Amino acid sequence: MKTSEVTVAQINDLRIGQMKQLSVNNSDILLARLSEQKFYATAPHCTHFGAPLEKGVLVGERIACPWHHACFNITTGDQEEPPGLDALPSFPVRIDGQNIIVQLPETIPEQRTPNMTKHNPSADSRVFAIIGTGPAGTFAAETLRQQGFQGQIFLITREERLPYDRTKLSKKYLQGKADEEALPQRSCEFYQENDIELRCGKAVTKVDADLKTITFEDNSVMSYNSLLVATGGRPKRLNVPGIDLDNIFTLRQPTDVNQILETAEPNQRVVVVGSSFIGMETAASLTQQGLSVTVISPDSVPFEKILGQQVGKMFQDLHESNGVSFRFGTKATQFEGKGKVEAAILENGEKIPADLVVIGIGVEPVTDFLSGVKIDDKDNSVIVNEYLQAGEDLYAAGDIARFPYAPIDKLTRIEHWRLAAQHGRIAAHNMVGNQVKFTGIPFFWSGQFNVKLRYAGHAEDWDEILFDGDVNSQEFLAFYIKNNRVLAVTGCGRDQEITAITELMRLQQMPDVDQIQNQSINWVEYIHNS
Repeated sequence: MKTSEVTVAQINDLRIGQMKQLSVNNSDILLARLSEQKFYATAPHCTHFGAPLEKGVLVGERIACPWHHACFNITTGDQEEPPGLDALPSFPVRIDGQNIIVQLPETIPEQRTPNMTKHNPSADSRVFAIIGTGPAGTFAAETLRQQGFQGQIFLITREERLPYDRTKLSKKYLQGKADEEALPQRSCEFYQENDIELRCGKAVTKVDADLKTITFEDNSVMSYNSLLVATGGRPKRLNVPGIDLDNIFTLRQPTDVNQILETAEPNQRVVVVGSSFIGMETAASLTQQGLSVTVISPDSVPFEKILGQQVGKMFQDLHESNGVSFRFGTKATQFEGKGKVEAAILENGEKIPADLVVIGIGVEPVTDFLSGVKIDDKDNSVIVNEYLQAGEDLYAAGDIARFPYAPIDKLTRIEHWRLAAQHGRIAAHNMVGNQVKFTGIPFFWSGQFNVKLRYAGHAEDWDEILFDGDVNSQEFLAFYIKNNRVLAVTGCGRDQEITAITELMRLQQMPDVDQIQNQSINWVEYIHNS
Protein backbone atom coordinates (compact mmCIF):
# COMPACT_ATOMS: atom_id res chain seq x y z
CA MET A 1 0.00 0.00 0.00
CA LYS A 2 1.41 3.37 -1.04
CA THR A 3 1.97 5.77 1.86
CA SER A 4 3.26 9.29 2.32
CA GLU A 5 4.35 11.40 5.26
CA VAL A 6 2.11 14.31 6.19
CA THR A 7 2.69 17.06 8.74
CA VAL A 8 -0.60 17.08 10.65
CA ALA A 9 0.04 19.39 13.62
CA GLN A 10 2.57 21.11 15.86
CA ILE A 11 3.64 19.66 19.20
CA ASN A 12 1.97 22.41 21.19
CA ASP A 13 -1.37 21.89 19.43
CA LEU A 14 -2.19 19.11 21.91
CA ARG A 15 -1.92 18.94 25.67
CA ILE A 16 -0.65 15.76 27.29
CA GLY A 17 -3.64 13.42 27.57
CA GLN A 18 -5.57 15.16 24.79
CA MET A 19 -7.09 13.67 21.62
CA LYS A 20 -7.97 15.67 18.54
CA GLN A 21 -9.65 14.75 15.26
CA LEU A 22 -7.75 16.28 12.34
CA SER A 23 -8.60 16.62 8.65
CA VAL A 24 -5.85 15.25 6.42
CA ASN A 25 -5.99 14.72 2.65
CA ASN A 26 -9.81 14.86 2.45
CA SER A 27 -10.11 12.41 5.32
CA ASP A 28 -9.73 12.41 9.11
CA ILE A 29 -7.42 10.88 11.68
CA LEU A 30 -7.32 10.87 15.48
CA LEU A 31 -4.14 12.22 17.05
CA ALA A 32 -3.40 11.64 20.73
CA ARG A 33 -0.61 12.87 22.97
CA LEU A 34 0.47 10.63 25.85
CA SER A 35 3.61 12.47 26.99
CA GLU A 36 6.05 15.18 25.92
CA GLN A 37 7.26 13.25 22.88
CA LYS A 38 4.76 10.38 22.54
CA PHE A 39 2.07 10.93 19.92
CA TYR A 40 -0.14 8.28 18.31
CA ALA A 41 -2.47 8.34 15.31
CA THR A 42 -5.44 6.10 14.51
CA ALA A 43 -8.69 6.18 12.58
CA PRO A 44 -11.01 8.70 14.29
CA HIS A 45 -14.29 6.82 14.69
CA CYS A 46 -15.39 3.90 16.84
CA THR A 47 -15.67 0.70 14.82
CA HIS A 48 -19.02 -0.10 16.44
CA PHE A 49 -21.41 2.69 15.36
CA GLY A 50 -18.99 5.40 14.23
CA ALA A 51 -18.89 7.64 17.30
CA PRO A 52 -16.20 10.38 17.21
CA LEU A 53 -13.53 9.08 19.57
CA GLU A 54 -12.22 12.57 20.36
CA LYS A 55 -15.48 13.00 22.32
CA GLY A 56 -14.56 9.97 24.41
CA VAL A 57 -11.99 9.62 27.18
CA LEU A 58 -8.28 8.80 27.02
CA VAL A 59 -6.96 7.05 30.14
CA GLY A 60 -3.34 6.03 29.85
CA GLU A 61 -3.14 4.18 26.54
CA ARG A 62 -6.87 3.36 26.50
CA ILE A 63 -9.56 5.23 24.54
CA ALA A 64 -13.16 4.74 25.68
CA CYS A 65 -15.90 5.50 23.15
CA PRO A 66 -18.56 7.99 24.37
CA TRP A 67 -21.58 6.14 22.97
CA HIS A 68 -21.36 2.44 23.85
CA HIS A 69 -17.99 2.30 25.63
CA ALA A 70 -15.98 0.22 23.20
CA CYS A 71 -12.34 0.64 24.25
CA PHE A 72 -9.17 0.67 22.15
CA ASN A 73 -5.43 0.82 22.76
CA ILE A 74 -4.23 4.09 21.25
CA THR A 75 -0.71 2.74 20.63
CA THR A 76 -1.82 -0.25 18.54
CA GLY A 77 -5.47 0.38 17.67
CA ASP A 78 -6.40 -3.00 19.16
CA GLN A 79 -9.82 -3.28 20.77
CA GLU A 80 -9.73 -3.92 24.52
CA GLU A 81 -13.47 -3.89 25.31
CA PRO A 82 -16.58 -4.53 23.19
CA PRO A 83 -19.07 -3.89 21.63
CA GLY A 84 -17.11 -3.06 18.46
CA LEU A 85 -15.76 -6.09 16.63
CA ASP A 86 -12.90 -4.52 14.69
CA ALA A 87 -9.75 -2.68 15.71
CA LEU A 88 -8.65 0.82 14.72
CA PRO A 89 -6.04 1.22 11.98
CA SER A 90 -2.98 2.92 13.47
CA PHE A 91 -0.40 4.99 11.63
CA PRO A 92 3.32 5.59 12.35
CA VAL A 93 4.13 8.97 13.91
CA ARG A 94 7.46 10.78 14.21
CA ILE A 95 8.50 14.16 15.57
CA ASP A 96 10.68 16.56 13.57
CA GLY A 97 11.38 19.67 15.62
CA GLN A 98 7.93 21.06 16.39
CA ASN A 99 6.22 19.12 13.60
CA ILE A 100 4.13 15.99 14.13
CA ILE A 101 4.47 13.84 11.02
CA VAL A 102 2.20 10.87 10.31
CA GLN A 103 2.74 8.21 7.66
CA LEU A 104 -0.62 7.71 5.97
CA PRO A 105 -1.98 5.56 3.13
CA GLU A 106 -3.65 7.24 0.16
CA THR A 107 -7.03 6.09 1.46
CA ILE A 108 -7.38 6.08 5.23
CA PRO A 109 -9.32 2.97 6.36
CA GLU A 110 -11.95 3.30 9.09
CA GLN A 111 -11.34 -0.09 10.73
CA ARG A 112 -9.02 -3.08 10.81
CA THR A 113 -9.99 -6.72 11.23
CA PRO A 114 -7.87 -8.19 14.04
CA ASN A 115 -5.25 -10.79 13.16
CA MET A 116 -6.53 -14.33 13.61
CA THR A 117 -4.93 -17.74 13.42
CA LYS A 118 -6.24 -20.56 11.24
CA HIS A 119 -7.29 -24.08 12.10
CA ASN A 120 -4.22 -26.33 12.08
CA PRO A 121 -5.14 -29.88 13.17
CA SER A 122 -1.53 -31.03 13.12
CA ALA A 123 -0.67 -28.32 15.69
CA ASP A 124 -3.82 -28.62 17.83
CA SER A 125 -6.36 -31.44 17.61
CA ARG A 126 -8.73 -30.05 20.25
CA VAL A 127 -12.37 -29.17 19.61
CA PHE A 128 -13.80 -26.05 21.24
CA ALA A 129 -17.58 -25.73 20.98
CA ILE A 130 -19.69 -22.64 21.60
CA ILE A 131 -23.47 -22.95 21.96
CA GLY A 132 -25.18 -19.66 21.17
CA THR A 133 -24.41 -16.98 18.60
CA GLY A 134 -25.32 -13.89 20.59
CA PRO A 135 -22.58 -11.47 21.67
CA ALA A 136 -21.03 -13.87 24.20
CA GLY A 137 -20.67 -16.66 21.66
CA THR A 138 -19.49 -14.60 18.71
CA PHE A 139 -16.97 -12.55 20.68
CA ALA A 140 -15.64 -15.74 22.23
CA ALA A 141 -15.14 -17.40 18.84
CA GLU A 142 -13.22 -14.44 17.45
CA THR A 143 -11.17 -14.04 20.63
CA LEU A 144 -10.09 -17.70 20.46
CA ARG A 145 -8.62 -17.13 17.01
CA GLN A 146 -7.08 -13.80 18.07
CA GLN A 147 -5.41 -15.58 20.99
CA GLY A 148 -3.77 -18.10 18.69
CA PHE A 149 -6.04 -21.11 19.17
CA GLN A 150 -5.41 -23.46 16.23
CA GLY A 151 -7.90 -26.17 17.09
CA GLN A 152 -11.39 -26.60 15.69
CA ILE A 153 -14.12 -24.08 16.64
CA PHE A 154 -17.82 -24.87 16.31
CA LEU A 155 -20.27 -21.99 16.73
CA ILE A 156 -23.69 -23.55 17.21
CA THR A 157 -27.16 -21.99 17.02
CA ARG A 158 -30.73 -23.21 16.67
CA GLU A 159 -31.47 -20.18 14.49
CA GLU A 160 -31.23 -20.41 10.71
CA ARG A 161 -29.24 -17.21 10.28
CA LEU A 162 -25.85 -15.58 10.73
CA PRO A 163 -25.06 -14.09 14.15
CA TYR A 164 -26.73 -10.68 14.36
CA ASP A 165 -26.91 -7.52 16.45
CA ARG A 166 -29.95 -7.99 18.68
CA THR A 167 -29.80 -4.39 19.96
CA LYS A 168 -31.13 -3.14 16.62
CA LEU A 169 -34.31 -5.21 16.73
CA SER A 170 -36.43 -3.05 19.03
CA LYS A 171 -35.02 0.19 17.63
CA LYS A 172 -34.04 0.79 14.00
CA TYR A 173 -35.25 -2.54 12.64
CA LEU A 174 -38.69 -2.22 14.24
CA GLN A 175 -38.83 1.40 13.07
CA GLY A 176 -38.22 0.29 9.49
CA LYS A 177 -34.93 2.21 9.35
CA ALA A 178 -32.75 -0.89 8.89
CA ASP A 179 -33.27 -3.99 6.76
CA GLU A 180 -32.28 -7.57 7.49
CA GLU A 181 -29.01 -7.16 5.61
CA ALA A 182 -27.91 -4.68 8.30
CA LEU A 183 -28.36 -7.17 11.15
CA PRO A 184 -25.49 -9.71 10.73
CA GLN A 185 -22.32 -8.88 12.64
CA ARG A 186 -20.07 -10.69 10.16
CA SER A 187 -20.42 -12.23 6.72
CA CYS A 188 -20.49 -15.95 6.04
CA GLU A 189 -17.16 -15.51 4.26
CA PHE A 190 -15.60 -14.05 7.43
CA TYR A 191 -16.35 -17.20 9.41
CA GLN A 192 -15.10 -19.40 6.58
CA GLU A 193 -11.86 -17.43 6.19
CA ASN A 194 -11.13 -17.68 9.91
CA ASP A 195 -12.07 -21.36 10.24
CA ILE A 196 -14.97 -20.72 12.60
CA GLU A 197 -17.45 -23.45 11.71
CA LEU A 198 -21.03 -22.19 11.94
CA ARG A 199 -23.67 -24.80 12.67
CA CYS A 200 -27.01 -23.06 12.07
CA GLY A 201 -30.37 -24.73 12.68
CA LYS A 202 -28.82 -27.09 15.25
CA ALA A 203 -30.94 -27.27 18.39
CA VAL A 204 -29.13 -28.70 21.42
CA THR A 205 -31.13 -31.08 23.61
CA LYS A 206 -28.45 -32.18 26.07
CA VAL A 207 -24.99 -31.29 27.30
CA ASP A 208 -23.28 -33.90 29.46
CA ALA A 209 -20.48 -32.13 31.31
CA ASP A 210 -19.04 -35.41 32.60
CA LEU A 211 -18.83 -37.11 29.20
CA LYS A 212 -18.07 -33.80 27.41
CA THR A 213 -20.72 -34.41 24.78
CA ILE A 214 -23.40 -32.32 23.07
CA THR A 215 -26.55 -34.04 21.82
CA PHE A 216 -28.65 -32.39 19.12
CA GLU A 217 -32.34 -32.57 18.26
CA ASP A 218 -31.56 -34.96 15.39
CA ASN A 219 -29.85 -37.29 17.93
CA SER A 220 -26.38 -36.61 16.54
CA VAL A 221 -23.64 -36.22 19.16
CA MET A 222 -20.54 -34.01 19.22
CA SER A 223 -17.62 -34.46 21.59
CA TYR A 224 -15.68 -31.43 22.79
CA ASN A 225 -12.53 -30.61 24.71
CA SER A 226 -13.81 -27.28 25.99
CA LEU A 227 -17.31 -25.79 25.85
CA LEU A 228 -18.81 -22.33 26.24
CA VAL A 229 -22.55 -22.21 26.84
CA ALA A 230 -23.94 -18.82 25.80
CA THR A 231 -27.55 -19.60 24.96
CA GLY A 232 -29.02 -16.36 26.34
CA GLY A 233 -32.64 -16.04 27.36
CA ARG A 234 -36.08 -16.88 26.05
CA PRO A 235 -38.94 -14.39 26.53
CA LYS A 236 -41.02 -15.09 29.60
CA ARG A 237 -44.48 -16.30 28.76
CA LEU A 238 -47.61 -14.67 30.16
CA ASN A 239 -49.85 -17.53 31.27
CA VAL A 240 -53.31 -15.98 31.02
CA PRO A 241 -56.45 -16.90 29.05
CA GLY A 242 -56.26 -15.88 25.41
CA ILE A 243 -52.46 -15.79 25.23
CA ASP A 244 -52.53 -18.10 22.18
CA LEU A 245 -54.66 -15.76 20.07
CA ASP A 246 -53.11 -14.52 16.83
CA ASN A 247 -51.24 -11.20 16.77
CA ILE A 248 -49.76 -11.62 20.25
CA PHE A 249 -45.98 -11.47 20.00
CA THR A 250 -42.73 -11.43 21.93
CA LEU A 251 -39.64 -9.67 20.58
CA ARG A 252 -36.38 -11.59 20.69
CA GLN A 253 -35.46 -12.58 17.13
CA PRO A 254 -35.69 -10.97 13.67
CA THR A 255 -38.59 -13.30 12.83
CA ASP A 256 -40.52 -11.77 15.75
CA VAL A 257 -40.01 -8.26 14.37
CA ASN A 258 -40.91 -9.41 10.86
CA GLN A 259 -44.21 -10.81 12.14
CA ILE A 260 -44.98 -7.60 14.03
CA LEU A 261 -44.22 -5.44 10.99
CA GLU A 262 -46.28 -7.69 8.70
CA THR A 263 -49.24 -7.32 11.08
CA ALA A 264 -48.88 -3.65 12.02
CA GLU A 265 -50.64 -0.94 10.06
CA PRO A 266 -50.81 2.82 10.74
CA ASN A 267 -53.41 3.85 13.33
CA GLN A 268 -53.76 0.31 14.66
CA ARG A 269 -54.02 -0.12 18.42
CA VAL A 270 -51.08 -1.81 20.17
CA VAL A 271 -50.88 -3.03 23.75
CA VAL A 272 -47.37 -3.50 25.14
CA VAL A 273 -47.31 -5.63 28.30
CA GLY A 274 -44.38 -4.62 30.49
CA SER A 275 -42.37 -1.43 30.91
CA SER A 276 -39.00 -3.16 30.49
CA PHE A 277 -36.42 -1.67 28.13
CA ILE A 278 -37.64 -3.98 25.35
CA GLY A 279 -41.22 -2.99 26.10
CA MET A 280 -40.53 0.74 26.16
CA GLU A 281 -38.29 0.69 23.08
CA THR A 282 -41.01 -1.26 21.29
CA ALA A 283 -43.60 1.32 22.37
CA ALA A 284 -41.42 4.15 21.05
CA SER A 285 -40.65 2.41 17.75
CA LEU A 286 -44.26 1.45 16.98
CA THR A 287 -45.47 4.94 17.90
CA GLN A 288 -42.96 6.32 15.39
CA GLN A 289 -44.48 3.92 12.85
CA GLY A 290 -47.84 5.63 13.31
CA LEU A 291 -49.52 3.15 15.66
CA SER A 292 -51.45 3.97 18.84
CA VAL A 293 -49.69 2.34 21.81
CA THR A 294 -50.78 1.60 25.38
CA VAL A 295 -48.26 0.20 27.90
CA ILE A 296 -49.47 -1.96 30.81
CA SER A 297 -47.15 -2.20 33.82
CA PRO A 298 -47.42 -3.30 37.47
CA ASP A 299 -44.94 -0.55 38.43
CA SER A 300 -45.76 3.09 39.17
CA VAL A 301 -43.39 4.43 36.46
CA PRO A 302 -41.23 2.76 33.77
CA PHE A 303 -37.90 1.32 34.93
CA GLU A 304 -38.80 1.96 38.57
CA LYS A 305 -36.71 -0.91 39.96
CA ILE A 306 -33.70 -0.10 37.77
CA LEU A 307 -33.60 3.70 37.48
CA GLY A 308 -35.87 4.95 40.26
CA GLN A 309 -38.94 7.20 40.33
CA GLN A 310 -37.53 10.44 38.91
CA VAL A 311 -35.76 8.99 35.88
CA GLY A 312 -38.68 6.64 35.25
CA LYS A 313 -41.13 9.56 35.37
CA MET A 314 -39.02 11.45 32.84
CA PHE A 315 -39.37 8.53 30.42
CA GLN A 316 -43.09 8.34 31.12
CA ASP A 317 -43.44 12.04 30.27
CA LEU A 318 -41.33 11.58 27.13
CA HIS A 319 -43.55 8.76 25.90
CA GLU A 320 -46.79 10.52 26.79
CA SER A 321 -45.66 13.64 24.94
CA ASN A 322 -45.29 11.42 21.87
CA GLY A 323 -48.74 9.87 22.25
CA VAL A 324 -48.09 6.71 24.28
CA SER A 325 -50.67 5.86 26.97
CA PHE A 326 -49.97 4.00 30.22
CA ARG A 327 -51.85 1.84 32.69
CA PHE A 328 -49.68 1.56 35.82
CA GLY A 329 -50.14 -0.57 38.91
CA THR A 330 -51.99 -3.29 37.08
CA LYS A 331 -51.58 -6.41 34.95
CA ALA A 332 -53.22 -8.00 31.92
CA THR A 333 -55.32 -10.89 33.20
CA GLN A 334 -56.61 -12.15 29.85
CA PHE A 335 -56.93 -11.40 26.15
CA GLU A 336 -60.13 -11.54 24.15
CA GLY A 337 -60.79 -12.05 20.46
CA LYS A 338 -62.14 -14.36 17.81
CA GLY A 339 -59.09 -16.07 16.34
CA LYS A 340 -56.94 -12.99 16.77
CA VAL A 341 -56.60 -10.61 19.68
CA GLU A 342 -59.12 -7.79 19.98
CA ALA A 343 -58.65 -6.58 23.56
CA ALA A 344 -56.57 -6.86 26.74
CA ILE A 345 -58.47 -7.17 30.02
CA LEU A 346 -56.88 -5.62 33.13
CA GLU A 347 -57.16 -6.62 36.80
CA ASN A 348 -59.80 -3.94 37.40
CA GLY A 349 -61.88 -5.18 34.47
CA GLU A 350 -60.90 -2.37 32.10
CA LYS A 351 -60.90 -3.52 28.49
CA ILE A 352 -58.24 -2.01 26.23
CA PRO A 353 -58.85 -2.53 22.49
CA ALA A 354 -55.88 -4.13 20.74
CA ASP A 355 -55.12 -5.06 17.15
CA LEU A 356 -51.80 -6.52 18.26
CA VAL A 357 -50.01 -7.16 21.54
CA VAL A 358 -46.30 -7.31 22.37
CA ILE A 359 -45.24 -9.06 25.58
CA GLY A 360 -42.08 -7.61 27.15
CA ILE A 361 -41.83 -8.94 30.70
CA GLY A 362 -38.24 -10.16 30.65
CA VAL A 363 -36.39 -13.33 29.72
CA GLU A 364 -35.41 -16.56 31.47
CA PRO A 365 -32.09 -18.38 31.00
CA VAL A 366 -32.06 -21.18 28.44
CA THR A 367 -30.28 -23.89 30.43
CA ASP A 368 -32.73 -26.80 30.59
CA PHE A 369 -30.45 -28.99 28.43
CA LEU A 370 -27.50 -28.81 30.85
CA SER A 371 -26.41 -31.48 33.31
CA GLY A 372 -23.33 -31.78 35.48
CA VAL A 373 -23.15 -28.07 36.42
CA LYS A 374 -24.56 -26.03 39.31
CA ILE A 375 -27.87 -24.35 38.43
CA ASP A 376 -29.41 -21.55 40.51
CA ASP A 377 -32.74 -22.64 42.01
CA LYS A 378 -34.51 -19.31 41.48
CA ASP A 379 -33.99 -18.57 37.80
CA ASN A 380 -32.10 -21.57 36.32
CA SER A 381 -28.98 -19.53 35.62
CA VAL A 382 -25.57 -21.23 35.60
CA ILE A 383 -23.34 -20.47 38.58
CA VAL A 384 -19.78 -19.67 37.50
CA ASN A 385 -16.60 -18.48 39.21
CA GLU A 386 -14.62 -15.31 38.47
CA TYR A 387 -13.16 -17.03 35.39
CA LEU A 388 -16.72 -17.73 34.11
CA GLN A 389 -16.07 -21.43 34.66
CA ALA A 390 -19.02 -23.66 35.54
CA GLY A 391 -17.18 -26.98 35.57
CA GLU A 392 -14.16 -28.75 34.17
CA ASP A 393 -13.59 -27.36 30.65
CA LEU A 394 -17.07 -25.82 30.70
CA TYR A 395 -17.82 -22.10 30.77
CA ALA A 396 -21.00 -20.02 30.75
CA ALA A 397 -21.41 -16.40 29.67
CA GLY A 398 -23.99 -13.71 29.06
CA ASP A 399 -27.63 -13.80 30.17
CA ILE A 400 -27.40 -17.33 31.58
CA ALA A 401 -24.34 -16.74 33.81
CA ARG A 402 -24.59 -15.92 37.52
CA PHE A 403 -21.10 -14.62 38.26
CA PRO A 404 -19.22 -13.00 41.18
CA TYR A 405 -19.60 -9.21 40.87
CA ALA A 406 -17.05 -7.66 43.23
CA PRO A 407 -18.61 -4.19 43.77
CA ILE A 408 -21.60 -5.73 45.56
CA ASP A 409 -19.79 -8.89 46.68
CA LYS A 410 -22.40 -11.37 45.48
CA LEU A 411 -23.29 -13.67 42.63
CA THR A 412 -25.18 -11.65 40.04
CA ARG A 413 -26.89 -12.16 36.71
CA ILE A 414 -27.06 -9.17 34.35
CA GLU A 415 -28.86 -9.07 31.01
CA HIS A 416 -26.81 -6.58 28.95
CA TRP A 417 -25.58 -6.96 25.36
CA ARG A 418 -22.17 -5.43 26.05
CA LEU A 419 -21.68 -7.42 29.25
CA ALA A 420 -22.36 -10.63 27.34
CA ALA A 421 -19.68 -9.64 24.83
CA GLN A 422 -17.27 -8.90 27.71
CA HIS A 423 -18.06 -12.32 29.16
CA GLY A 424 -17.41 -13.99 25.82
CA ARG A 425 -13.95 -12.46 25.52
CA ILE A 426 -12.97 -13.43 29.07
CA ALA A 427 -14.33 -16.97 28.70
CA ALA A 428 -12.29 -17.42 25.51
CA HIS A 429 -9.12 -16.27 27.28
CA ASN A 430 -9.72 -18.87 29.97
CA MET A 431 -10.56 -21.62 27.49
CA VAL A 432 -7.02 -21.24 26.10
CA GLY A 433 -5.51 -21.14 29.60
CA ASN A 434 -4.85 -17.42 30.11
CA GLN A 435 -6.47 -17.35 33.58
CA VAL A 436 -8.17 -13.95 33.30
CA LYS A 437 -10.72 -12.90 35.90
CA PHE A 438 -13.82 -10.96 34.90
CA THR A 439 -13.52 -7.48 36.41
CA GLY A 440 -15.44 -5.44 33.85
CA ILE A 441 -17.97 -2.71 34.60
CA PRO A 442 -21.44 -3.39 33.16
CA PHE A 443 -22.63 -0.74 30.71
CA PHE A 444 -25.86 -0.50 28.73
CA TRP A 445 -27.74 2.03 26.66
CA SER A 446 -31.25 2.68 25.43
CA GLY A 447 -32.65 4.93 22.72
CA GLN A 448 -36.29 6.04 22.93
CA PHE A 449 -37.60 8.77 20.62
CA ASN A 450 -34.86 11.42 20.68
CA VAL A 451 -33.44 10.52 24.11
CA LYS A 452 -30.34 8.37 24.65
CA LEU A 453 -29.76 6.87 28.09
CA ARG A 454 -26.41 5.46 29.29
CA TYR A 455 -25.99 3.36 32.44
CA ALA A 456 -22.77 2.07 34.03
CA GLY A 457 -22.32 -0.20 37.02
CA HIS A 458 -25.00 -2.29 38.69
CA ALA A 459 -27.33 -1.37 41.55
CA GLU A 460 -29.98 -3.88 42.62
CA ASP A 461 -31.14 -1.42 45.29
CA TRP A 462 -29.87 1.82 46.75
CA ASP A 463 -30.04 4.07 49.81
CA GLU A 464 -30.31 7.29 47.81
CA ILE A 465 -29.87 8.78 44.35
CA LEU A 466 -27.73 11.90 43.88
CA PHE A 467 -28.60 14.06 40.89
CA ASP A 468 -26.38 16.42 38.92
CA GLY A 469 -28.51 18.40 36.47
CA ASP A 470 -32.22 18.51 35.72
CA VAL A 471 -33.80 15.13 35.00
CA ASN A 472 -36.78 16.74 33.27
CA SER A 473 -34.49 18.57 30.85
CA GLN A 474 -33.08 15.17 29.80
CA GLU A 475 -29.55 16.35 30.58
CA PHE A 476 -28.38 14.95 33.90
CA LEU A 477 -26.34 12.43 35.87
CA ALA A 478 -27.85 10.20 38.57
CA PHE A 479 -25.62 8.35 41.06
CA TYR A 480 -27.01 5.29 42.85
CA ILE A 481 -25.57 5.13 46.39
CA LYS A 482 -25.47 2.12 48.72
CA ASN A 483 -23.52 2.06 52.01
CA ASN A 484 -21.87 5.35 51.06
CA ARG A 485 -20.53 3.96 47.77
CA VAL A 486 -21.48 4.69 44.16
CA LEU A 487 -22.74 1.43 42.66
CA ALA A 488 -24.03 2.84 39.37
CA VAL A 489 -24.51 5.99 37.34
CA THR A 490 -27.00 6.80 34.63
CA GLY A 491 -27.75 9.88 32.60
CA CYS A 492 -28.76 11.57 29.39
CA GLY A 493 -26.90 14.20 27.39
CA ARG A 494 -23.69 13.67 29.40
CA ASP A 495 -22.02 10.91 27.38
CA GLN A 496 -18.38 11.93 27.86
CA GLU A 497 -18.83 12.34 31.60
CA ILE A 498 -20.49 8.93 31.96
CA THR A 499 -17.60 7.45 29.99
CA ALA A 500 -15.12 9.03 32.40
CA ILE A 501 -17.10 7.82 35.42
CA THR A 502 -17.21 4.28 34.01
CA GLU A 503 -13.43 4.30 33.68
CA LEU A 504 -13.08 5.61 37.23
CA MET A 505 -15.25 2.72 38.42
CA ARG A 506 -13.05 0.27 36.52
CA LEU A 507 -9.91 1.75 38.08
CA GLN A 508 -11.57 1.90 41.53
CA GLN A 509 -10.81 5.61 41.73
CA MET A 510 -14.27 7.08 42.25
CA PRO A 511 -14.36 10.10 44.60
CA ASP A 512 -16.13 9.94 47.95
CA VAL A 513 -19.89 10.34 47.98
CA ASP A 514 -19.52 13.55 50.03
CA GLN A 515 -17.36 15.03 47.29
CA ILE A 516 -19.89 14.12 44.60
CA GLN A 517 -22.69 15.60 46.70
CA ASN A 518 -20.97 18.84 47.68
CA GLN A 519 -18.77 19.71 44.72
CA SER A 520 -19.26 20.28 41.02
CA ILE A 521 -16.86 17.76 39.50
CA ASN A 522 -15.46 18.03 35.99
CA TRP A 523 -15.31 14.29 35.42
CA VAL A 524 -13.02 14.36 32.39
CA GLU A 525 -10.46 16.53 34.20
CA TYR A 526 -10.87 14.45 37.35
CA ILE A 527 -9.91 11.21 35.65
CA HIS A 528 -6.92 12.83 33.96
CA ASN A 529 -5.71 14.06 37.34
CA SER A 530 -6.34 10.77 39.17
